[in-house]
Amino acid sequence: MVKQPMKKQILIIEDDSSVRFLLALFLKEHFDIITKADGLEGMLWLDSGNIPDLIMADIDMPRLNGYEFIRNIRKSGFFREIPIIMLSGWDSEEARNRCFSEGASLFMVKPFNPSDLLKNIKQLITDSKEIRYV
Repeated sequence: MVKQPMKKQILIIEDDSSVRFLLALFLKEHFDIITKADGLEGMLWLDSGNIPDLIMADIDMPRLNGYEFIRNIRKSGFFREIPIIMLSGWDSEEARNRCFSEGASLFMVKPFNPSDLLKNIKQLITDSKEIRYV
């Protein structure tokens, strides 16, 4: 029997259940997917000892928004180098700049092209060993 390589794991944090469902549905063929409804749920899952290969998070979430989530991740020694794709319902230069200044790897505006998303995820996971956040 040929052993299949382990799929890379992606944590999706999105408060809109339909967007969360569609992202998971689209990506599950290529990756192991974990979904959480807000930043606090995502942090609790990570703090339980889980380290995904990539995180996708919405900016506008209850309890712990995307900016606060990135800030917490980048302060951590365990999670500091995990690539983070931030998702936003609006293309605001202010939001984009703030995400990057907090430590996001990529900023994408919803709705986005699924092929572009998949290409970006694969590239970020491949390059993540070289990414260093200061």
